[in-house]
Amino acid sequence: MLDPNLLLELVKMKMPYGKYKGWMLCSLPEPYLVWYHSKGFPAGKLGGLLATMYEIKANGLEYLLEPLKKM
Repeated sequence: MLDPNLLLELVKMKMPYGKYKGWMLCSLPEPYLVWYHSKGFPAGKLGGLLATMYEIKANGLEYLLEPLKKM
């Protein structure tokens, strides 16, 4: 089961660098996450969050984040 705090971080944390700097992690385009999945996610907390977001999008579970975006 996913940690609710982890899901909150996905809707509140912004991408700190790169092409999508400033974008909320939950708003990153799926092809960008697929690219990271194939090349390797960065180390640390950000990498874990990006990997989680990849799994959410790859499995069509974005609806789980919708109520959290309104908080």
